Amino acid sequence: MVDLEDMQLFVRAVTDGSLSAAGRELGHSPAVASKRLTRLEKALGARLLQRSSRRLILTDAGSIFHERCVALLAELEDASAAVGAGQMEARGTLHVAAPADLGRQWIGPLAASFAERHPHLRVRLSMSDATLDIFEHAVDVAVRSGAFADSRLIARRLARNRRILCASPAYLEKHGTPRSIEELEGHRCLILHRPGSGLLPWTLTTAEGVRSIRPDAAITCDNGDMMRALAVAGHGIAFKSEWDIAVDVREGRLVPLLNHLAAQDTPIYAMFPSRQFMPAKIRLFVDFLEEELGRHETGVLDSIAAASR
Repeated sequence: MVDLEDMQLFVRAVTDGSLSAAGRELGHSPAVASKRLTRLEKALGARLLQRSSRRLILTDAGSIFHERCVALLAELEDASAAVGAGQMEARGTLHVAAPADLGRQWIGPLAASFAERHPHLRVRLSMSDATLDIFEHAVDVAVRSGAFADSRLIARRLARNRRILCASPAYLEKHGTPRSIEELEGHRCLILHRPGSGLLPWTLTTAEGVRSIRPDAAITCDNGDMMRALAVAGHGIAFKSEWDIAVDVREGRLVPLLNHLAAQDTPIYAMFPSRQFMPAKIRLFVDFLEEELGRHETGVLDSIAAASR
């Protein structure tokens, strides 16, 4: 008979990439965690993880079992949330993923505030510009700019957002201010890249319609927060979300450029697995995000508009 707590340990070990870390989160010593995993593998008659001193690797059997475990544990959590007072209280672990810059400035602090309101909740934050697979990494809520087409997910719009070009006053004083797309040629451009996707184009809205351009990159980076920091330091022109640069614009560290060409189709969404019963922790957190981001939305957008006049 498979023990439920052993299943939880296994799933958390895959998510954390460490059996010892998973054990600590569940209140077990590394030795106990190892014994529990061994017991689970014996009960199933199959090796689930290849363990080394550096990482864990799912076996074929482990991959199949992990997928079923994630689904089963989610259903159990849904059932608990659907009964009695559990519907109105966030419990357990809430895994939240967000892009690096948006996560650092907004989602991380809001998740921490949410956790303070719910003493029986633990929050796990994944702040990265890599697009995590929500199911593989057991993410409860992913906050992203722009919705992703996936029938297994629900996308809930949280706030308006555009991506715009920006640079520091020092950069513009030294290199001049571009007044058109064509004038971007010859400028130092800071380009975001993602593993497996290459360099991401700048998608701009022109009188002729949407246009994607791929300027020569002076610097490429896989982290949006670093990209913003490079722009603030005067190293070039970046293409950033309004939410990422609003404070820098308001305080004079960055200047919006070609605002009339800003991408119009990148609202901020919360994305989460489609389930018959949504766990209270997800429902309450998404409601909280919508309320808090909505409260700040006007200030963020107005600061960009004022600086663009």
